[in-house]
Amino acid sequence: MLNITFDEFKKQSLATGAHEVLERKWAADTLLQTHTHSFSAKALVAEGELWLTTEGNTKHLTVGGTFELSSGTPHSERYGPEGATYWVARTND
Repeated sequence: MLNITFDEFKKQSLATGAHEVLERKWAADTLLQTHTHSFSAKALVAEGELWLTTEGNTKHLTVGGTFELSSGTPHSERYGPEGATYWVARTND
């Protein structure tokens, strides 16, 4: 269980410089091959689980887990059998 609501996460993220804050929902067993983004991201897992792989290292994230990605960082994502939801604060570089 999280100790923060989406609205609180959004307010804090915007106050610290994020350009946009979104809730992202992923279906069960979704796999996203290696890709990059043109923005930096700071995220908090709200439901489910995912595996994030960067530079050959895989991090298993569950509810309450966080991750950060710099703009242009190659990464892949794999979502668990129940899918996942995370909140992400994006900053355009």
